[in-house]
Amino acid sequence: MGEEKEKHRTTVTIYGQQYTIKSYESPQHVINVAEHLDQKMREYKKDNPYLDTTRLAVLTALNAVDEYLKIKDKLALYEKEQQETTDKEEQ
Repeated sequence: MGEEKEKHRTTVTIYGQQYTIKSYESPQHVINVAEHLDQKMREYKKDNPYLDTTRLAVLTALNAVDEYLKIKDKLALYEKEQQETTDKEEQ
């Protein structure tokens, strides 16, 4: 049978709140993600000082998902172009 991965517990601080994250990812990866999120929240708060924490979190999530979807679309386009190039070379 396959080896079962173990979840790690990592405590991080995001926008002044501590969270314990259980993840299969390495603790350093979780820390890096949390630090990036914290940085983005602080950046958006500076630009939008009137936002409460909930609205700030939603704004940050919307921007993160927007970036993710744009990168995902670019990757799909790149992979399609690579496949078309490979197909032409094989003909």
